[in-house]
Amino acid sequence: MASHRKSRPSGSRVAGIRTPALATAALTSVALLSQSANAAPVADGKPSVEEVEKKVDDLYRQAESATEKYNAAKEKTTTQRKRVDTLLTDVAKRTQKLNDEREQLGTFAAAQYRTGASAPGTATLLLADSPQDYFDQTQLMGRLTSRQKTAVDDYFTEQSATMKKRQEASKDLQTLTATQGDLRTAKSTVQKKLSDARELLSKLNAEEKARLAAIQKQKEEEAARQAAELAKKQAAAQKAKEEAAAQAGSSSSGSTSTSGSSSGSTSTSTGDSTYATKAAKTLAFARAQIGKPYVWGATGPDSYDCSGLTQAAWKAAGVSLPRTTYDQVNAGTTVSLTDAQPGDLIFFYDDISHVGIYIGNGMMIHAPKPGAYVREESIYYAGSSIIHSVVRPA
Repeated sequence: MASHRKSRPSGSRVAGIRTPALATAALTSVALLSQSANAAPVADGKPSVEEVEKKVDDLYRQAESATEKYNAAKEKTTTQRKRVDTLLTDVAKRTQKLNDEREQLGTFAAAQYRTGASAPGTATLLLADSPQDYFDQTQLMGRLTSRQKTAVDDYFTEQSATMKKRQEASKDLQTLTATQGDLRTAKSTVQKKLSDARELLSKLNAEEKARLAAIQKQKEEEAARQAAELAKKQAAAQKAKEEAAAQAGSSSSGSTSTSGSSSGSTSTSTGDSTYATKAAKTLAFARAQIGKPYVWGATGPDSYDCSGLTQAAWKAAGVSLPRTTYDQVNAGTTVSLTDAQPGDLIFFYDDISHVGIYIGNGMMIHAPKPGAYVREESIYYAGSSIIHSVVRPA
């Protein structure tokens, strides 16, 4: 394969060194950046800036995906721990009750032994498999008082229930242990991906960092252009809807059917207004978080990950969203990108590992990635192909 590659221009980087003239050209020429987008590693095996940029982006995305798995495992662990605690508390109460009933039965057995009514005593009762088995063994069916028989029935009922609860608690403890293992694995994965990304970036020299910044700027400009195009499409679609509604209202004015139609329109408008009110509160909260750092697993108030921010923002509007992107994507109505309204959630990537809050005109507020801060940005920040879906949560 190497024999088919075009040779690098004379004076290009060798062993990480570039002449000043070409360094300046690399920073100022979009054409040069585009041509080098698929550049191969240099002769000494050091990856090109473009390769480092792609690898770092991939690592950050993998870290964010692992973060959502961590969030899911953490939520599951919390739920399971609460259930285990409840079961163990229940078992403790039932065990105490069982001990009390055992003492009461021992008192009955001792009394019967003293009067000669029963020779087997307490051991026969406690070794029996059921109340009937005990009655058959001791031949006391006709001699037991109603109170004693009830006590025996209660003892065996409580014994069975306590054993069942203990089994449930044991099974849940095993599940909790497995989930805690998933939590540790996800946490380790996030930390490893971030460490690898930081290591790659640390090996760049000043010139390479400047070139990397130029590549990022080019991406931002393209993302802004795509956002502007979407804004035009949305504006045109909205204008067409308004004109169609106005025409329909004019043509049906004065008819009986018009009243019903107008009533329906009023209902729809009311629904839109309610959503807009909630969305406004959501966006006000989100804007107040701009500048706060992305921290994986964080839900505020000082830092957030992507789904932590969307959950907190919609909570400010009185709407409860699930914790993870995987669940948030199902917590509303899916709409087309052209119909997206401020407040809608924009989900990204095939694995639905990122989410932002749409603010209109192709822009959103989101917690982008580790090392970054909550900010406004084009929904095309990483390309148009990564948008998964748009969801209206309320």
